[in-house]
Amino acid sequence: MGNNVSKLLECIPKIAAGGRFIMGIDGLSRSGKTTIVKELSQKLKEENLEVCIFHMDDYIVERSKRYSTQHEEWFEYYNLQWDAEWLREHLFDKLRGDSLLKLPFYHNETDTHHIQNIVIPETGVILIEGVFLQREEWRGFYDYKVYLDCPRDKRFLRESDITQQNIEKLRNRYWKAEDYYLQTVVPIKQAHLVLNT
Repeated sequence: MGNNVSKLLECIPKIAAGGRFIMGIDGLSRSGKTTIVKELSQKLKEENLEVCIFHMDDYIVERSKRYSTQHEEWFEYYNLQWDAEWLREHLFDKLRGDSLLKLPFYHNETDTHHIQNIVIPETGVILIEGVFLQREEWRGFYDYKVYLDCPRDKRFLRESDITQQNIEKLRNRYWKAEDYYLQTVVPIKQAHLVLNT
């Protein structure tokens, strides 16, 4: 990942006082988004830049809103996993001007949320990482869009043993949604930079 982090560092301009640079790190499941964001964040901090990170999986909705909804599984994952419009209004719309965001942080173990206060630095880099980041509702908010391109077979090997054994769920829920995203949004073409992971 080191070489990719160097490439990302080169894409971040000098930030004027009071400026924020918003970078979206997009990629399908297990493409390395969280790892690369962690490494990039560390490098930015070493350069005395303030960093704020948003992991979109922290803001998914409760299971009852995204499972057994009478829709196909892939549709649930793509369209119901997040309240995309709510996040547009309460997260993305506020990234430029607000200094404090109050967002519902999701706890997987209890399937509940608690309100999390997130302080955004007046001057700094905002890193947003997640799957389907370039969906229509969100794509216009980034200064720079990165897409991590990783073949499905390679990503599959990064899944847990339990997930690998549940191949039908991967096929029906995740892979169909990924295919829909790749075909309709075409994230590779939308991104400013594509990195192979």
